[in-house]
Order: sequence, then structure tokens, then C-alpha cells
Amino acid sequence: FFFPKQPTDQHLPTLLLKQQPRTSTMVRYSAAAFLAAICMLSSNGSIGNVGLVRAAEMTEAEQAAETAAANAAAEEMIEAISTPYSPPEGSSAFAYEAEVNKMLDIVINSLYTNKDIFLRELISNASDALDKIRFLSVTKPELLGDTPNLEMKIEYDPDAKTLTIRDTGLGMTKDDLIQNLGTVARSGTTNFMKALKESETNDISQIGMFGVGFYSTFLVADRVSVASKHNDDDTQNVWESLNGESSFHVGPDPRGNTLGRGTEITLHLKEDAEEYLSPYKLKEMIGHYSEFVTHPVSLRQIKTIQVPKEKDEFDEEEEEKKEDGDDIEVSDEDEAEAKEPEMEEVTTYEYEQINTDPAIWARDKDGITDEEYQEFWKVVSKGDSAGDAEDWTHFNAEGNINFKSILYVPSEVPFALQSGNMEMMKPGLRLYVRKVLISDEFDLMPRYLNFIKGVVDSDDLPLNVNRETLQESKIVKIIKKKLVRKALELIRKMSQQEMPADDETDEA
Repeated sequence: FFFPKQPTDQHLPTLLLKQQPRTSTMVRYSAAAFLAAICMLSSNGSIGNVGLVRAAEMTEAEQAAETAAANAAAEEMIEAISTPYSPPEGSSAFAYEAEVNKMLDIVINSLYTNKDIFLRELISNASDALDKIRFLSVTKPELLGDTPNLEMKIEYDPDAKTLTIRDTGLGMTKDDLIQNLGTVARSGTTNFMKALKESETNDISQIGMFGVGFYSTFLVADRVSVASKHNDDDTQNVWESLNGESSFHVGPDPRGNTLGRGTEITLHLKEDAEEYLSPYKLKEMIGHYSEFVTHPVSLRQIKTIQVPKEKDEFDEEEEEKKEDGDDIEVSDEDEAEAKEPEMEEVTTYEYEQINTDPAIWARDKDGITDEEYQEFWKVVSKGDSAGDAEDWTHFNAEGNINFKSILYVPSEVPFALQSGNMEMMKPGLRLYVRKVLISDEFDLMPRYLNFIKGVVDSDDLPLNVNRETLQESKIVKIIKKKLVRKALELIRKMSQQEMPADDETDEA
């Protein structure tokens, strides 16, 4: 920090807190702590490796530059401290029905051990909203209106430090925003499932039955804004809350109806969460957790390209006049240089769909070709095996516990198994809940069967619990027994098949 010299006192030194060369760390001070530090520095002269430099040791130009920088920094600090939070214009305050601090403690310390989970939860919630409008539009196609495409779009803004997830799903009314986002244990998904159970057609699956997935956003955000538009509400409303506050605000969106239908969640990221502004990080997370989500998930890419600068009418007229009045002969080389256009940087935006791989385990196995199974094997093995799959089994387990699975046996023995290093064998099965990845390192097989690759997708497992809790679930234990039985049946079937003749035997 720099303290400029007062013009009325020629003897007052300008203090420059000069940090000795070392790894820099930014610390945010409160006003009281900041003043206390000044007083302490003034009395001691130096603390540790923080020294004081007097203005007399600086030139006038350096002093002027330091003074200007100090004034700018001071103005920015004062503005940051003095500017209070301003809720959306026209919104009303509502109190949470549960203590938010306690809820966040549960989310952070019990449910979620990895901050990346927040994006999985938001995509899952958006998928729910899209499933709802798709289900309702079967009997009422007019509900789709001017927004027939059911999709999700994710945008990042490095300048504003925001991450936005937008969907064209069912959307929420003002009352929905208050009820669904104002409590911990309640969600629109839960109510929607209740309504379906009361009807005759209960043929749709939902994610996030616990209703806490949305609150994982506070793992990475200081402020969360939710804009939503429902067909039953003429007004697009916005919900907003600060991290750790005991209340939230809901009111008409000052921007008007920008969505048509659906929901837009904007995360104002914390300083330690700016890694989520990287397109590479976001693409990796979407591909990892939501690779097989039914609806398209697209990421907006920001690119800067060089294009010829467009000339306005005045410049073109001036250039034409200059050319008409210029009788000087120019060589071909000079003319080529003169015609070289002036370039400028232009920022472009384009969307790239990330989840392009099909979830073939959810399809009828009679309609899947061997080529499709082999292509999916490449997705599952992720390059761990150079060859094709030797054999596979695709089955639906029904009963008290329902799940779908595809198990593969590789054509080549894994290197760790060849060398006898069983400890190096990583679990080969991915666990999904309604096409949303829970873990790709889940112990669903005994170690001696870790060479088996594949996927397991269950509708009966909860999504919003941590890996350790899920490992002890009775449902998982039942799934393990069925998977081991199916894997052994597959190996037994392979052992009964005739071995292919070697080339040498054929030649003989």
C-alpha cells in the first residue's frame, strides 16, 4: 500500500510498504485491522521483512506515480468497503425455513467432499426441469411454445467472474422460487414425483430427491442469482441470496422476459473458485460427470480472432477523394502494401456440445449392434486397453433393486495383472444414478475381477450423498452380489466356447 504525501506538510514522509521478494499472497483486511497495521508500522518502523521507504529516497516522478497508484487503490478499497449489497430492484426479502449456516455445514462437511460436484448437481436439476416439460408436452404440445429445443447451455465470463447455467425446462413461478429454493429438504422434483405417483402414468425418473443439490453452489459462489420463467406466470422472476445469509430476495427480473421459458442460474464465484472460469476445466467436468445426460449440454467458447477492420462511410469517402486526386505513379510492390487491410481483434462466441456419447445401456439390447458395443467399449475403457472387447453382457436387474449394466471382458490381459501387481488394478466399473456419474473408482467388484470394465446405472440410489456413505449402503451391497454373479457367468460362458485356431495350425 502507498500513502501519498500531504501537500500542506513538506516533512510528512510517504510510506511505502515494500514487500521483499518472495511468493506473493493477497490478503483482504477489514478497515479496523488495516488502521491497526498502519499504527503498528508507524511505531516500529519495520516488521519482519516489511520495510518503510521515505519519500526523500524517491524522485519526483516516482513520487507522483506512487501517489497516483495509491489514490486509485484507496478509492477502490473505499468503494469496496462502503458499497453494501443491493438486492434486485423491486424484490422482497424472505427468511429461509432452515438455518442456512447449519445447512451449509452439512453440505460441505457431510454430503460433498469435492467442490466440482456443484456443476453435476446443477446439470442434474436442469435435466429434471427438461424432463418435466417434455413429459407434460406429450399431451399438451403447446406448452413448448416458442422454445421447442430442450437443452442446457453453460457460459463463463472471466471479466465479471460469473458462471451461468441455463436450461429451457419447465421453469418456476414466483411461488415456486420461494418454496423450492427457500428450504433445504423440499424440492420441486419431490413434489413432481408425488403428482406422478397419484396419476396412472408413472414413467419418468427424476434426480435430486433430497432437494439439497442446489445449495452446493455456495461451495464456490459468494452470491447466487436464479432467474426463471414458467408458462403459468407472465413475469420472469429472479431469486438471489448471499452465501451464509439467513434470507433471500425474490422479485420481478429487471431485465424483463429474457428466457421465454426455463431457468438461468448465475454464480458470482469466490476468489478461490476462479478455476471454474476456465473452458478446459468446465469441459472436463461436464464430460466427466454428465457425459451421458439425455439432453444436450453445450459450453459457450470465447475466442478472439483477427479480422479486417471495417471502414466507416467517412473513411471510405476520404480514401476515394485521395485516390482521385493522387496522380503519383506507384509500383506494384507499393500498391500491394497499400492495399493490405488494417486488422482488428474481434471476440466471437460459439457453443460446443460436450455430451455427445450415447448411453447405450439404457436401450434395448436387441437393437444394439456389435459395432455399437465396441464403440462404447472404447468410451468405457478410456484407452486402458489397446484392443477391442473380447465379450460382454448387457442386462437389466429387476426386483427389489433395479439397475442396468454392461460388463466387458478385455481382449488383452491388463499389464498390472500380467505382472502380478494386483494392488495396481483400479476398479473398472462406473456407477451412475440416472445417467449421472457418481464415481468411476467405486468398489463394485472384488479385486480379482477388477479387470472387468463397464457401467452400472441404478434408479434406486440417492444422488446427493458422499462416496463413503454410499459404499455402506445396503442397496450397493445387493448390486455387488448381482454384478459378481453376472461377471462369473460371462467368464464361464467364454470358457465353454471353442478357442479360435492359430494361424500356424491353419497353415499346417
